[in-house]
Amino acid sequence: MPVNFQFAIASPHQLQRARGQLNISAQRASGDVTRLRDLRQQGSYRAIFPRPIGGNVEAVIINTAGGVTGGDRFSTNVIAHDAAHVSITTQAAERVYRATASATGTMKTTLCAEQSAQLYWLPQETILFDGARLRRSMDVDLHPTAKFLMVEPLVFGREASGETLHLGALDDRVTITRDGQPIYLDRIKLHGDIAVSLAGTAVANGARAVANIVLVDPSAQTLLDGLRDLLPPNAGASLLSDTVLVVRILADDSYALRCALFPILTLLTNNAVPKNWRL
Repeated sequence: MPVNFQFAIASPHQLQRARGQLNISAQRASGDVTRLRDLRQQGSYRAIFPRPIGGNVEAVIINTAGGVTGGDRFSTNVIAHDAAHVSITTQAAERVYRATASATGTMKTTLCAEQSAQLYWLPQETILFDGARLRRSMDVDLHPTAKFLMVEPLVFGREASGETLHLGALDDRVTITRDGQPIYLDRIKLHGDIAVSLAGTAVANGARAVANIVLVDPSAQTLLDGLRDLLPPNAGASLLSDTVLVVRILADDSYALRCALFPILTLLTNNAVPKNWRL
């Protein structure tokens, strides 16, 4: 007797999507030691904590979904309470895969550094594949006495695989406030043939990897000259104020970008770059 098999094909809106949420807070304990205060891990986001350097809390974010695609949603919330020292990085480069025009992956990050706290946001590269669609936001709230350092490396396509981004969308926003007042606002919006946009002289002049670095620190002004000595040709550094230092870097590919970033981060962190960056 013949047997008929019937398979139901899910529509794009019915496909399983990844969800991840990570909440981390840390507080100062006795002496110069920072301890984890609260940790919540949900869905496809996890954090591991390598052996600390100098009493700091170092968290490594792991995306167990293996990347980001259309309809995925991830959020990260980090609080460095009074005088706490916290460093956040990622296990590896984050990969953003092809998505349909109606489905965008979203990543939301909220960071807070309280009085005399130190907070480093140092993820490894975000790599956009052809057809990727990503909406990403970062909101940072700083106490006037807090120190903050962030780096956001972006790689457009896999150079080694000969991939060019002829289709995709990126909406990337960063807002940093201190004592409730904005001190840094930045936004990148690319849509359609991203390779053509990047080829523009006033955009990236053909570079396929970029990075933004922001340092908020009372000693920022004293670091400017030494930092400029480390910059590659397609990079610049300037002070928005005596305490806010901004760096922008263009590179041909992810390897060249990392080679440029590592000595800069070594300087700005006083040789406390997360171990993952050294592998």
